[in-house]
Amino acid sequence: MPPVPDSPDAPWLLIVDPQRIFAAPDSDWASPSWAQSWPRIQELAAHVGRERTLVTRWLPTADRSTAWGEYFAAWPFADVPAVDPLYQLVDGAAALTAHPTVDEPTFGKWRPQLAGIVGSAPQLLVAGVSTDCCVLTTVLAAADAGAHVTVVTDACAASTAENGAAALHAMNLFPPQVELRTSADVRTRTTPRSDDGDR
Repeated sequence: MPPVPDSPDAPWLLIVDPQRIFAAPDSDWASPSWAQSWPRIQELAAHVGRERTLVTRWLPTADRSTAWGEYFAAWPFADVPAVDPLYQLVDGAAALTAHPTVDEPTFGKWRPQLAGIVGSAPQLLVAGVSTDCCVLTTVLAAADAGAHVTVVTDACAASTAENGAAALHAMNLFPPQVELRTSADVRTRTTPRSDDGDR
């Protein structure tokens, strides 16, 4: 039987970088599949509950003396302060979680901040954007650290359909630490939150 929502073994939903820079149609980094993925993300968050949902943000605060300097030189539109509207969450994303955002300057979000919240060997449901960048790097690092990761395929948005397929193929090479499932399958296999689960 799946764990009850308040159990320490209940899954965490990790929503990777639901930010305007990756979702707004006029952004150079907009995912063409965001509009299809976003409703699935919202459904998953409602199923898991706000207390077990985390939202991350990628912020442009990396040290420019490293290779990140070359990265931002290649993408000058993104080289703006972290408070720029580009880096804000999409409408409705903040309401999906009871926790502050997990902000990192790196593609991958599996770092001490996130591990400190979910523990060293959590059950993670991963959704968000971009499948072929921040989702991919987060998933592989989390799996390498000992997390049990389920990539929710139709709740991830890629830079292109081809890149998304390639990223899913790569992540599918790492069972049993990583498995790929649809949002409908995940909802069927996990117990929904209780009525007072967010109180």
